[in-house]
Formats: sequence, C-alpha cells, structure tokens
Amino acid sequence: MKTGIAHLPLHGGKAPAWLFNRMTKLAREIVRVILYDADSTELLQRLSDPFWFQALGCVLGFDWHSSGLTTTVCGAIKEGIRGMEHELGFFAGGGKGRVSRRTPEEILSFGKHLLIDPETLVYASRMSAKVDSAAVQDGYQLYHHVFFFNREGSWAVVQQGMNDATRYARRYHWLATEPVNFVCEPHAAVCCESRGETLNLVAQEGEENRASCSCLAAEKPEKILQEVKKLATLNLPARHQVLRDEINPDNLHRILLKTYEAGPENFESLLSLRGVGPKTLRALSLLSEIVYGAAPSFRDPARFSYAHGGKDGHPYPVNREVYDSSIAFLKEVVNAAKIGEPEKKRSFQSLATFSDELNP
Repeated sequence: MKTGIAHLPLHGGKAPAWLFNRMTKLAREIVRVILYDADSTELLQRLSDPFWFQALGCVLGFDWHSSGLTTTVCGAIKEGIRGMEHELGFFAGGGKGRVSRRTPEEILSFGKHLLIDPETLVYASRMSAKVDSAAVQDGYQLYHHVFFFNREGSWAVVQQGMNDATRYARRYHWLATEPVNFVCEPHAAVCCESRGETLNLVAQEGEENRASCSCLAAEKPEKILQEVKKLATLNLPARHQVLRDEINPDNLHRILLKTYEAGPENFESLLSLRGVGPKTLRALSLLSEIVYGAAPSFRDPARFSYAHGGKDGHPYPVNREVYDSSIAFLKEVVNAAKIGEPEKKRSFQSLATFSDELNP
C-alpha cells in the first residue's frame, strides 16, 4: 500500500563529498542496527513512512525541507549497503533520472539471492511508477524512483516528482508487505498541507469510471472515435482536466488499436500496457463520463528534527567530529549485537542512554 506523500521546495546545490561520504557510512550503520534489532520488513515499513524518512534525512545532516533530501537519503542507503546486500538480505535499485530507468535490470541482478521470481518485483516497480505518473495526475513529473526489497519479496518504493510551475516536489511512498491493489485507494497516509487539481483514477469512488475506461479500451477504435467527434458539440464538465484540442484523433486511434488488440480485462491491465499514458487515460476517463455517466474522482490524495545540523548550515553547521562519533558508535553497537542476545540488549540500552544524553 502507499503510505504517504510529502511536499518539498526545490533547493539548489548538493551535499558536499565530505558530507555525503559520512551520510553513506551512517546510513549503512542505521540500516544494520534496524536489521539486527528487528528485520527487513520493519526497515521497509520505516522507509515507507514519510515522517520517519524525513527524520532520517535530518539525522544524516540534510536540509529538512529540501527536495534533495529524498534523492540524497536514498542514494546514501543504496551506496551504504553496496556489496552487503546478500549478507543483509536487503536490496535497493533505481535512483534519479536515467539511473531510475535501470531499476528493472538492477532488480534482476539480485534474482539469485531472492526467494521469489524477480519479475514480480520488476512489475511492482513499473506499476508504482505508472500509477503516480499516469493514474494520479497531480501536476508532478516523476524524476526519481528507488525500489527497496527483501529476500522474501516484500518491497517499498520512494519516488519523487517535480512541479516546474510551483518549484515544489512531491514524494510518494509505497509499501507492500502483503499483496497490493495498485488501482484502488493505494494511499494509507498523506503528508501534505496543499492540494491542487488532480485526476485521481485510483480513488475508491472512481471504480465505475475505471471499469468504463477498461470497457472503452477494449472497443474497436472507430466506435470510440465517433464519440470523440461528438465532443465538439458537447458542453464538457468544467471540472474535467481534458480540453477538446488535447484529444488528437490520430494519436488516440493508434493507442486505442493497441488496447483493442490487447483486450484489457480490468483497469490494472489497461494501466500496465506500454504506451498508455496520462493523455490516453484522461481521454478515456472523459469519454467514460460522457458515454456511461461514470464520473471520475478529482480528489487529491495528498492530505522534523535535527541531530547533526544541515548541509547549508541550518539550523547549524554539521559537526564532523560528532558525526564521525555517531558512525563509530552505531558500528560498535551492531558488532556487539552479533555477540549474543544479552550483549545485544545491553548495547541497545547504551544506544538509548546515548540518545538521551544528546537530547536532554
């Protein structure tokens, strides 16, 4: 299920090498602590929590409200566990920009270490991105996608989109510790104060519209294009985010021929087809309302702390000595945890004491 969305402003700059190197080391030790104290499912659940994820970014020393926190934290975790994935039973694929498009091959590269068919995870990665880029049309263009997963096949996604007009980013969290319904209410929590115009094709109240879209997509293209021609003389619903001149009959015919030949059984099958993107879904959604009276939903699904400072010096500069001490301390805790259960408990009691001393 999806567990939350966060809105973040775009900040310039990047984490300096000396800081990112420490972020990587600290992220690795935090991951190891959680895995040794709990399990990979717990780690996935935490990564899918937008509040915990934001706090992690602050602990690592990044700006609490910067869009760069998402890419930096994910990059630090991925780089931190590199070469240790099989030992940890925890894996990561994807990243920012072109790196995100390599997610499928990275997932497949870990296939021999998994207890499930990696193609299942490839499908989950692709569908989570497809939902947030096409089925939830909120004005944010995805540019970052990281897929975390364990040996048993549970997974979490942290992906981010940018709105060029507002210069804000929106982060999407997904969690699948059990089967996921990709097309009906995947949100479990939303972290955002502002909302905007959104065509939400995964809303529960949009089930009739989804079903109608699937029916239309399985019809002969000529029949649907006849309905498109009628749009010139219809008064369209003012709330619908589709303009008449946005529906190109030639382009629509090409994609409808593809959907007709595929004969999608349901909306998920339709959404999973390559080539079915935002414009196709907007057109089908509009036609579903006009032809079947099945109105879509326009409900926007959208509804921290410091330990080491921030990269821009806010609220205070990163103290390298304290940062290195934190890394060393966590490493010692994990190593002690490996000795035995009694020693493990004493180590984590020490960690709690250390935390209390830092936050009196």
